[in-house]
Amino acid sequence: MSAAQPPGNGTHHLLVVIDPVARRTDGESVRIAKDVLSAGSHAKICLPEGPEEFARAFSRRGSRRPVVVGDDRTLLRTVALLHRERELADEALAFVPVGPEPALQLASSLGVPLGTVAAARAALDGAAHRLDLLVDDSDGVVLRTLRIPAPATGAAAHTGVTAVWDTCRALVRTLVRPDPPTPPAPPSTHRLRVEADGVLLNDLDRPVESVAVRAQGGGGLADVVIRTSAGETVTVEAKAVTVSGADFRYRADIQVGGPVRTRTWTVRAGAWGLMLPVAESG
Repeated sequence: MSAAQPPGNGTHHLLVVIDPVARRTDGESVRIAKDVLSAGSHAKICLPEGPEEFARAFSRRGSRRPVVVGDDRTLLRTVALLHRERELADEALAFVPVGPEPALQLASSLGVPLGTVAAARAALDGAAHRLDLLVDDSDGVVLRTLRIPAPATGAAAHTGVTAVWDTCRALVRTLVRPDPPTPPAPPSTHRLRVEADGVLLNDLDRPVESVAVRAQGGGGLADVVIRTSAGETVTVEAKAVTVSGADFRYRADIQVGGPVRTRTWTVRAGAWGLMLPVAESG
C-alpha cells in the first residue's frame, strides 16, 4: 500500500494518499504531484487499493500532515472519514485534484487550484483556511451545497420500453395527422415542511420546486433558498435547517442521499481546515 520516497529538501512531513482512480485515469498528473511533493518535503506515499486501506493509511499517519490526490469523491470520502473519527479539527487537509474537470468542480468551488503543480505547492506552502461544514443527524457531511430537487415526473419517469413504445405511437400519429402543439409540462413539486433555526419557512400545504442549503464558507451560517410552485423565492440565513414530509431524496454536494422523511442539517463553524494558496486564504 505504501511506497517510501527519498527525503525531500523541505521540513514538512507529509502523508500523501493517492486514490486508485486517479492513478488509473491520469498517471502523468499523479507523477507530477508526487515529484513536487517529494521534492519539497519528507513525504510518505500511500497507494491504497480500497476503502479499508484508505482508512488505514490515515489511522497510521502519526504526526504527518495528510495530502490527498484524487477527484471530488476522494475529497468527500476523506472529510467524511476524518469527521467520523473526530479528527477534522486536528490539522488542515491538503488536496491535489486529479481527474476530468467535471469531477473537480467541488474542489474548485472551495478555492483549490486545478493545476497539479499549483495545488501541490499550496499543499506545501499554502495557508490553512478554516471552513464551515454542514452535518446532518445521521452524521453525513456536506462541504458546500445541499439540494432537494422535486422528483422526476412524466416522461422522465418512463422506463426504456415505455419510452420506445411512446416514440412509435408518436411516429404513427405523425404519419396519419399532425399532432397539435404540446403544452409545456408543469414543473414537478414537493410537499415539504422546512424550518430554519426553529422558524417555519414552508409548510406541507405550499408545494415547493426545490430547496437549497449552502454553507457560506466561514461565517457559521448557511444560505437557505426555497423556490415554491407559485414562483416565490424565500431566502434566509440559518445555523440549522430541518426538512420533513413525504419520502424525499437529496443531493449533498455530488452524492445522493435518502429517501428520508425528515433530516436536519446543522452548520459546524470552522469545522475543518483546507490548505489553499496564500493569496486565496485571507
